[in-house]
Amino acid sequence: MDRTNGAASGCSGGQAVPSSTEIQRLATLIRGARHMVAFTGAGASTESGLPDFRSSQGLWRRVPQHMASLAFMERHFDEFVAFYRQRIAALEGARPSRVHRILARWEAAGWLKAVITQNVDGLHQQAGSRRVLPLHGDLRTCRCQRCGRTQPSKAFLSHPYCGCGGRLRPNVVLFGEPLPAAVWEQARREALRCDLMLVVGSSLEVYPAASLPELVARRAAAGEAVLAIVNRDPTPLDEEAGLVLRGVAGDVLERVDQELARMESNRTGKRREDEALPSDPSG
Repeated sequence: MDRTNGAASGCSGGQAVPSSTEIQRLATLIRGARHMVAFTGAGASTESGLPDFRSSQGLWRRVPQHMASLAFMERHFDEFVAFYRQRIAALEGARPSRVHRILARWEAAGWLKAVITQNVDGLHQQAGSRRVLPLHGDLRTCRCQRCGRTQPSKAFLSHPYCGCGGRLRPNVVLFGEPLPAAVWEQARREALRCDLMLVVGSSLEVYPAASLPELVARRAAAGEAVLAIVNRDPTPLDEEAGLVLRGVAGDVLERVDQELARMESNRTGKRREDEALPSDPSG
């Protein structure tokens, strides 16, 4: 398959801008897909005011990554609580970005079948997406390490202990923990079933989550699917992808959404023209 890399299409302020042809290619892939699945990372939420993790301005450039580990929580609970209180508080003012809203709109239109996300902010659900598989959990809820009770994260903010005396913790996957088995299995089934996976705003460096696009890349090599990537920076799977559009995720998806609307308008207009044609008088 021909591979197109949006990074070569031009730059605006130092940022790559995909060409109109590349935007049209992605829109055509979306319209032609029978089962499209989105795979999203932190780049989908940066427009909402939430930092990504691995870019030059990412969270792990400012905070040691081990603060989000199981070992750190067990050994330094007070510091762990302070760190996650900041992250939870940051969600209060966050609203769905263009990425979240557009993907929800594509789902409603029938083009998108599921969103597999590495994000824990719940913004896909806020935007209206119904079929969301959060691989790394939900930062808007917390659970007790002793009894397992789940409750809104405001409980963690006010007093990080359950009524049973156990410690509360964010309901997210920490470094050193496995992914939720049920969600992982559903996500893997989607990766095996889809004929188009659209990666949006992910560095594809976090495992085992990144193994899902890798699985689609292997299927693509066998002609079973297409992997398309929309990301600001290069990813390890760019060479295996059928289409790579380099740029700000919200900007790119907004242009694709506009192209889809144009295509739909043209199709509707053509159908109306065909319906308006007079019947064959010889018949």
